[in-house]
Amino acid sequence: MSQSALEIVFWDVQHGSAVYVKTPNGLHIVHDMGTGSYGGEASFSPLLHLRKNYGVIRLDKVVITHPHKDHIQDIMQFEGLSPRVLMRPKHLPKEEILKNVNEEDKYLFDKYFLINERYSQPVPDENNPDLPVNNGGVEIKTFVPSKCSTSNINNHSVITIISYAKSKILLSGDNESASWQELLEQDSFKSAIADVDVFFASHHGRDSGFCSDTFNFFKPYLTVISDGGFCDTSATGRYSSVSKGWLVHHRGDGTTETRNCLTTRNDGVIIAKMGVNSDSKPYMQVSIN
Repeated sequence: MSQSALEIVFWDVQHGSAVYVKTPNGLHIVHDMGTGSYGGEASFSPLLHLRKNYGVIRLDKVVITHPHKDHIQDIMQFEGLSPRVLMRPKHLPKEEILKNVNEEDKYLFDKYFLINERYSQPVPDENNPDLPVNNGGVEIKTFVPSKCSTSNINNHSVITIISYAKSKILLSGDNESASWQELLEQDSFKSAIADVDVFFASHHGRDSGFCSDTFNFFKPYLTVISDGGFCDTSATGRYSSVSKGWLVHHRGDGTTETRNCLTTRNDGVIIAKMGVNSDSKPYMQVSIN
């Protein structure tokens, strides 16, 4: 296989959400900052893991899909990786973000607000990790729904679509049906999601995040769900029914099986790699624990 692959890691962070993207030329992108179990470690920090085990000393971009605890719980490690770019739904009112936040969790949100204010300048093209010329040929598109009521900030979650070597991955936050419908009014969004191969399901696989109309524009080979053992993943069967299936490798024993849907709760850390092999043919390889 080619050395210049795009790698995407879906961490097992229980009910949280945390994804790491390494571009073919070595840029480091984080999509949400949940924490949780990794090999039984309830305090597992993906950001610390990137520093200690992956040798990452600086992040090129962080996406916070929306400021809920399970998507920002690793934020105290944010400074240690000095991210160059921060993407988040900047339009959300502070009072809506803090609604129903427990007192013991407010320090996380204080940190979020501090960071939100600091990253206020536009990103010049030469430093923009979304541009293919800067990231090794990867196409990255982001969409931020904003028309829904801010009383439910799930519907303001940033959506990212990543395309490389004829493969496409859609990363969502906790988007519910209203925000999917809002985005489907945009021709640019419908064009961007066409032929998505891997779908990172919204709202941890809950039924509230399932929007059947999106599947008029793509039928993924594989759906990935980040969930915990106590989480309501009521739409898992529905995602399986709209997914076509893909050959998945087991890292432990080398066996393979065709799967329509993977969950971090059952399958642990999920790694997808895509690139072009020595025969100049595009490939996508997915592996689980």
